[in-house]
Amino acid sequence: MDQPRRSLNLLVVVLLVLGAAVMLLPLAWMVLTSLKTQPEILQSPGPWLPASPQWANYRTVWEGFAFYRFFLNSAFVAAMVIGGTLLTCCPAAYAFAYYDVRHKELLFGALLATLMLPAQVTVIPLFNAYAALHWVNTYLPLVLPAWFGGNIFGIFLLRQFFRTIPRSFIEAARLDGASEWTILWQLVVPMSRPAVLTVLVFTFLWSWNDLFNPLIYLHNESTYTLPMGLLYFIARAEQLAGGGTGQVPWHLVMTLATVMVLPVIVLFAIVQRRFVEGAAASGVKG
Repeated sequence: MDQPRRSLNLLVVVLLVLGAAVMLLPLAWMVLTSLKTQPEILQSPGPWLPASPQWANYRTVWEGFAFYRFFLNSAFVAAMVIGGTLLTCCPAAYAFAYYDVRHKELLFGALLATLMLPAQVTVIPLFNAYAALHWVNTYLPLVLPAWFGGNIFGIFLLRQFFRTIPRSFIEAARLDGASEWTILWQLVVPMSRPAVLTVLVFTFLWSWNDLFNPLIYLHNESTYTLPMGLLYFIARAEQLAGGGTGQVPWHLVMTLATVMVLPVIVLFAIVQRRFVEGAAASGVKG
């Protein structure tokens, strides 16, 4: 029995390695392209490896493009969205998990039903509302939904994990005189750290990579986030590379894209274990 089991494990490992290689192929192509020259990119078929790595591409992007400004804008928006998500999703999930009120399941189902609404359906009324409040071309349309419980997926994920915590812990804390706020932040949230971290990682990825909302609400170059900055860079990249070629310098575009991806890779490398734990455990109990 050991030999078939070892063969099966080997097959699983080989399949996982092949799957990982397929997933990493676009990332490797992007990084390698960022180190090439424009003539190398235009070759057909183009070489996979650059003849001489062009590390100067990164200096060109940093010095010739206001990358730091767009980076700081994205970092500010992501930090505000993460803060709002943490302060609103945790109490909402706690209430749905532990409070026994009439029609609670119906309310939770209605809340989840809003996830089926495409963003394109609500964009016009939301834009009209924000325009009436003179919030267009500010970060408020990007940040405020998180501070008013707009992350429905986060509420769902935390609620699922909170329900795996025995109610006896909650009742014992109440008997000891702890308030609901104290129970939430000093008992439930620390015990649900993997799930909370998972929600925060998903929120960061969504905010960091969001192009749809900034494209609608941000009209001033000084307020652009990184995805908007990348589009702006493509529009003026020919001028940055010297102009007159009629071609977009995709090696510089891939350089900027690589720099954009680095914070995501670093974050996932730091929280990988907790992230996987939270993603796996949040669906244990419905």
